[in-house]
Amino acid sequence: MSILNNDIKSIIRSSLKIDEKHAINESLVSQEKKFNLMTEFQSNATKLAHNKLYQNYIEAFNRASAELDTADRQNANSNNSQYRSLKQDETYNMNAVYLHEMYFANISDIQSNIAMDSLAYMRIARDFGDFDKWQEDFIACCMSARCGWAITYYNLFTQTYMNTFIDLHSSQVPVGCIPIVVIDVWQHAYYRDYLSDVKTFTYAMMKELNWNIIESRVKKAEKIAQAMR
Repeated sequence: MSILNNDIKSIIRSSLKIDEKHAINESLVSQEKKFNLMTEFQSNATKLAHNKLYQNYIEAFNRASAELDTADRQNANSNNSQYRSLKQDETYNMNAVYLHEMYFANISDIQSNIAMDSLAYMRIARDFGDFDKWQEDFIACCMSARCGWAITYYNLFTQTYMNTFIDLHSSQVPVGCIPIVVIDVWQHAYYRDYLSDVKTFTYAMMKELNWNIIESRVKKAEKIAQAMR
């Protein structure tokens, strides 16, 4: 049986000795998800180390979010503002958690196949000219990232699909971005198996993209956009 979010929150608050009487109740809680990475393009050592890193981000996010409930908001503009520091930590680690989850979910499909009549294929081909041009541009984003991520996202403002890279977990994040395809190009994702050859690693991950997961993300993104019109 999984622990309820409120129970986790209570455990964290207790460990941090947070005074409940003076706390707001804004903190979020992330719980670990399990992923079955079948790919042979990554070693078991890489998979285990990457999952451990993911767990560390969950712990850091939950801690920062809980500490924010009692952070000093009256002196938020000071040079050593605890509030500012915790807000930075919250965003950095929250993005790290969710980007890792999206990455783990959309790779490692050894039967990877995209149908030309799928919504994902048609939308990508429409917005990039053709599917091959999307691949070329996405690979360029992977090569351009500096400790970060390559992402195909749905732009809620233009209502089109675009590629970008996000350095670290929280730099160059486009406003109105709904991630659709996510590849981790931090060195920890590939160095054990590929050394500095990020291009070969990128090709390997793209060979096993889970297009069923990606298709579901496309449908959800467009449903959100429809509701906003």
